[in-house]
Amino acid sequence: MDVFLYQATIFLVAMVIAVPLASRMGLGSVLGYLMAGVMIGPVLGLMGSDETQSLQHVAEFGVVMMLFIIGLELDPRALWDMRHKLLGLGGLQITLTTAAVWVLFSQWGYAWSIALAVGLIFALSSTAIVLQTLDEKGLMQTPGGRSTFSVLLMQDIAVIPMLALLPLLALPVVPEIAADGSISLGGHHDDHHATLSIVEGLPSWGVTLVTIGVVGGVILAGIYLVRPMFRFIDKAGLREMYTALALLIVVGIGFLMMLVGLSAALGTFLAGVVLANSEFRHELESDLEPFKGLLLGIFFITVGAQIDFPTLFQDPLNILGLTLSVIAIKMVILFILGRAFGLRGRDQWLFALALAQAGEFGFVLISFALQTNVLPTDLSETLLLVVALSMLITPLLFILYELLSARMQDTDEDHEPDEIDELGPVIIAGIGRFGQIVNRLVRASGFKTVVLDRNLETIETMRRFGVRAYVGDPTRPDLLRAAGLKDAKVLVIALDDPASALRLVKHARKERPDLHIIARATDRPTVFKLFQAGANDIVREMFDSSLRAGRYVLENMGLTEYEAAMAEEAFYHHDRDAVRELALLWREDIPGSQNKPYIDKAMELEAELQTVLTAQIGKDP
Repeated sequence: MDVFLYQATIFLVAMVIAVPLASRMGLGSVLGYLMAGVMIGPVLGLMGSDETQSLQHVAEFGVVMMLFIIGLELDPRALWDMRHKLLGLGGLQITLTTAAVWVLFSQWGYAWSIALAVGLIFALSSTAIVLQTLDEKGLMQTPGGRSTFSVLLMQDIAVIPMLALLPLLALPVVPEIAADGSISLGGHHDDHHATLSIVEGLPSWGVTLVTIGVVGGVILAGIYLVRPMFRFIDKAGLREMYTALALLIVVGIGFLMMLVGLSAALGTFLAGVVLANSEFRHELESDLEPFKGLLLGIFFITVGAQIDFPTLFQDPLNILGLTLSVIAIKMVILFILGRAFGLRGRDQWLFALALAQAGEFGFVLISFALQTNVLPTDLSETLLLVVALSMLITPLLFILYELLSARMQDTDEDHEPDEIDELGPVIIAGIGRFGQIVNRLVRASGFKTVVLDRNLETIETMRRFGVRAYVGDPTRPDLLRAAGLKDAKVLVIALDDPASALRLVKHARKERPDLHIIARATDRPTVFKLFQAGANDIVREMFDSSLRAGRYVLENMGLTEYEAAMAEEAFYHHDRDAVRELALLWREDIPGSQNKPYIDKAMELEAELQTVLTAQIGKDP
C-alpha cells in the first residue's frame, strides 16, 4: 500500500506541474506528460524501470478506452465509407514503410529476417499520442485527421498478423556456454509471463471459428444485451453503477479479445461502433472520459520514464541518427501516399508529420521478438530507445505542422477552381451546415447566390440537390474576384476555421469598404476579432438557438408567449449593442478575466440588461 501511494503521489505531482506548464507554453499536454516521465525516471530516478513497466501495462487501457470512445462517435456506415482508406492508404503505408526499413537495415549488414522484423516494428505509429493530439488541437475532423485515423486503425488491425509472423523469423538457436561451464540454448524465453488463452492448442480452423464467434458475440451483445443491462442498473438508482457498467464493457471486451489473441483496442473499437447509435452513447462517453484521460496521461509518463539515457549517451550520434532516419523515411512515404490519395496542403503535411513516429505497439513487438529469438538483445535495446525517442519528438512535429500551416494557404491543387459562370449579389463562403441554411433561405426568397467551398465532396453533394456551387478556396483573392466580389452586395462567411474567416474579412473589407459582411463565429473572442476586422453582422453559432430555448423557459415560468417573445427580442438587441461596446475594450493579448475595464463594462451592461428585461415584462428585479 505504501509503495502504491508513493507511486501515485509521484505521478500526480509530475502531472499537475509539467502538463499545465507545457500547455501554457503551447507545446500540448502530450509533451508535458512525456517530459514529466523523463524527470521522474531518468533525471531524478524516482521510479525504477520495473515499476514503470508494471504501470504501463495498466495505463495501456487508456488507449483501449480512447478507441472505444472514438468508436462511439462513428456511425457504422461511416466506418464502411472508410474501407478504401483503411485497406488502400493504411495497407500501403504499412507495406512501403516495412519494405523501406527492411532495405535500409539489410544494407547495414543485418540478416534479412532481422531487417524485416525491424521494418514491421517501425511501420507502426503511436495511436495514443497522435489521436490525443489531434483531438486536443481540433484536427480530427479535417481530411488529414480522418486519413490519419484510418491509417492508425489499420495499423492496430495489422498488429495481429505481425505477432503471428514474428516467430517464423526466429534466428537459429545457438548453444551458449555459461560461466559455470554448463551449456544452455540461446533465446529469450519468459516462463513467468504466460497469458490466458482459449485458443492455445486448437487447430487453425478452430482458432478461426472461436475468434469469429467471440467477435460475433461482442457485436450481438452490443445490440441486444447493453440496453437491458442499462435498464437493470437504472432501477438501482445508483449513479456509480453506470460508471461500473461502462468500465465492465471496456475491460470485459478487452479481456475477451486477449483470450483469442486479438487486440483489446481493436475489439473495444468495434464495440464502440456497434453502440454508436445507442441512446446510452453519451452516458458511456461521459463515464469513461476521466478514466481515459488519466490512464493515457500515465501511459505517456511511463514512455518518458523508460528512455534509457545511459545507452543514448554511449552512442548519441548513431541513435539520434537512426531515430531521425526512421522519421524521415516514414514522412517521405506518408507525404507521397497522402498526395496519391488526394490530400493537399495542410492536410498533406498533417498526415505526413502526425504518423512519422514509431508507436506503443512497437514496444510489444520488440519484447515479443526478443522472447522468440528474432532480435538480438543489443539491437532490441537500441530499438526500444529509438521508439521512445521518436514518440518524444512527435509533439515537436505537430508544432512544426502548426508553423507550416500558419504560412500556408491551401489551394486544392488536385482540383482547379471551377470557372464561375453565374454571378449573384450574395457570395456564401463555406457550405457546411451553417452555410447551407443561409443559402436555402436566400435562394428560396428569390435571390441568386454564389457558393464557394474548397471541399469537392461537399460541393458534389450540393450539386446532386440542384444547388449551384463552385470548388475553390474562398480565401483566395483571385477566386473572390471571379465570384463577383467587386459587384456583390453581401458576403456571408460561413467557414469552420476562425483564422481563415478572419483573413477573409480583412481582405474583403480592404477590397470593398462598402460591402456588407456577415460572419459566423464560435465564441466571443472570435466575435471581437471579426468586429475589429470589419464584419458588419456577426452570428454566434449557438446564440439564436440558446435564445429560443430561453424563451421556452420563460413561457413555462408563467409569461405569455408575447411577453417571452418581447424579452427575447430585448435581450437580442441589448446583447448586440453590448458586444459592440465590449469589442472596443477587448484586447487579444490580455485574457478577459484579467482585463479590468472589460470586466467593469461587462458587469455594468449585465446590470443594465436586468433592468431592461424586468421593466419589459413588468416584474420587480
